[in-house]
Amino acid sequence: MSAKKRIILDCDPGHDDALAIVLACFSEEPELLGITTVAGNQTVDKTTRNALRVLSLIGKDIPVARGCERPLVGELVTAPEVHGESGLDGAELPEPRFGPVREHAVEFIVRTLRESPSPVTLIATGPLTNVALALRLAPDIAGKIERIVLMGGAARDANATPTAEFNIFVDPEAAHIVFTSGVPITMVGLDVTNRALLTPEEIQGLKDGGPVRRAFAGLLSFYAAANERLLGIEGAPLHDPLAVAAVIDPSVITTQRVHVAVELCGSHTRGTTAVDLYRVTGKPSNAEVALDLDLPRFKRMVLSALERADRSG
Repeated sequence: MSAKKRIILDCDPGHDDALAIVLACFSEEPELLGITTVAGNQTVDKTTRNALRVLSLIGKDIPVARGCERPLVGELVTAPEVHGESGLDGAELPEPRFGPVREHAVEFIVRTLRESPSPVTLIATGPLTNVALALRLAPDIAGKIERIVLMGGAARDANATPTAEFNIFVDPEAAHIVFTSGVPITMVGLDVTNRALLTPEEIQGLKDGGPVRRAFAGLLSFYAAANERLLGIEGAPLHDPLAVAAVIDPSVITTQRVHVAVELCGSHTRGTTAVDLYRVTGKPSNAEVALDLDLPRFKRMVLSALERADRSG
């Protein structure tokens, strides 16, 4: 019997990150070594508290390490218009039952990778600040990373500017470091995550479940309303859970191996992922980019994880 895949989840909860935590905790395949938090959807104090609140809701005691409070360059941009002032508006979640570990997230990532007896997959569902700093401060860890699976970017879509996705836009310098690191990368971007939708009817159906599903009914209703108001998307796009799902079951997405560059200087295009789908640059491929998904399979994974979370309580 093969050993479980070992993962670290680097996130900025956030409604979809919260569901990504549930999927990582209640799927049989991965061993979740820890959760690291970063500023993005909200400040790092709020995203750290939110990670702890979600773990308290689902009854899991996973190490949480607080990470970077701002991007490598420039000022922090958050998304209260999408996730609310708390970062998880829409439901009453329990107060954290425990606090974060004393280590900074970057230190946690470096130590955990160095101590791991086997390669670790990093799943990054927020800005890539923590991951980039870890790679720069401890280049030796690159050999201990099986793959970086990130939610961010897009080949043809955007949501922060006319051309950029939010996670990459918040810290494009960090994204550039990651994409040029030489570590195997899978980019799960808006091309697929905007289609990874729970419908309003499916969200309402969660109200018939236990306390975890009822909490997520409220969270996802808030999140879906924000997406419809701001982006015209009907339903809740589960961006971050799809990145976790792609680690648990790679067949849930279809990828193309291409070259991805991150725009750092353009006055209108900063944070854009330039995805060379047609190989016009001649540059070597550096990422697997998701371009399609098995939506029914993905929904089954998410809804099953929520049901297991309720049963475990």
